[in-house]
Amino acid sequence: GVGREHAYDEIYKIPGPLDLTGLMALYDLPECDRLRDIPFTPRVATGLRRHGESLLAAISRRDILLHHPYDDFSPVVDFVVNAAKDPDVLAIKQTLYRTSGDSPIVKALTDAAEAGKQVTALVELQARFDEEANVGWARQLEQSGVHVVYGFLDMKTHCKVSMVVRQEDDSVRRYVHLGTGNYNAVTARMYEDLGMFTCDDDIAADVSDLFNYLTGYSAIEDFRRLLVAPISLRRRLHEMIRREVEHQQAGRKGHMVLKCNSLVDDQLIRELYEASRAGVPIRLNVRGLCCLRPGVPGLSETIQVFGVIGRFLEHSRIYRFENGGEPELFTGSADWMKRNPDRRVETIAPVLDPGVQRELEGMLEVYDRDNASAW
Repeated sequence: GVGREHAYDEIYKIPGPLDLTGLMALYDLPECDRLRDIPFTPRVATGLRRHGESLLAAISRRDILLHHPYDDFSPVVDFVVNAAKDPDVLAIKQTLYRTSGDSPIVKALTDAAEAGKQVTALVELQARFDEEANVGWARQLEQSGVHVVYGFLDMKTHCKVSMVVRQEDDSVRRYVHLGTGNYNAVTARMYEDLGMFTCDDDIAADVSDLFNYLTGYSAIEDFRRLLVAPISLRRRLHEMIRREVEHQQAGRKGHMVLKCNSLVDDQLIRELYEASRAGVPIRLNVRGLCCLRPGVPGLSETIQVFGVIGRFLEHSRIYRFENGGEPELFTGSADWMKRNPDRRVETIAPVLDPGVQRELEGMLEVYDRDNASAW
């Protein structure tokens, strides 16, 4: 119905290719080996287990931190695969945001259900680019007897949590993995992420409550240790920022170091501005979008912002609050965008183990010293 004189009004000439994903076909050509990065082999985390010790026994001794892709992803896979085979494991609960049908984790959940264990999988069907694939392998899980839950209609379930429930002597013990990245062994070689194993009683109880919330069995108003969106995350972040202001005003030197992918949320940005106006030093490591303006006189003079763009996609989140000389560190799935505290299910966990705290402090120092990949 468009006249010939208007036929070209809807045609636009652009410089370069229309669909840049087509370049991946060039990247995969064998003749292009010299143009690619030298293959990177993750290390198998040394000292993770004593000789002959199981992964769960190692977790029961102390919390364990993995830094991907530098640390191999295999312990995360083993956590679920071994649980599926363990006759003393009663239940496995798992969130799955972005993975694949041939994933060893998906197969392990299937095997566990077929072996008679109680298996729950929270599958997010709104994971961008993976919607159709997720429907396919979620049906596989259902057919094997897994209790598959598809999350909330109006909120993405973006948290990365796995829990193994095991009968030990006369009691039941819960083991938990909390991550910043997806349960996907492929992206675990390309994304920089953190994963933490723990069997801390309070965190494990919180994770149980979280799965009850996700499966619709309870309405939770608060958690013991976890910061969970949309329930408590925003409130707790505001409280901790304001606490740094109180420490600063009392002469106890407030300080914050925050690492995330994006900083967009206007309420959190205003809280950071108020903290800066009170004199709190703030160091922000933001890889992508950042709507906060540092160094503005009278507003953000004590705030510094940098980002790291390297070979691996910086994807971990680390939040450090000085807390008057008793630092609190957190890691988890949530960025500081409007959608994360209000319109997604997210988890941020406190790092309680002194050894893991030292590891995270060391990572933050390495980022601060970067003079090659930082902008």
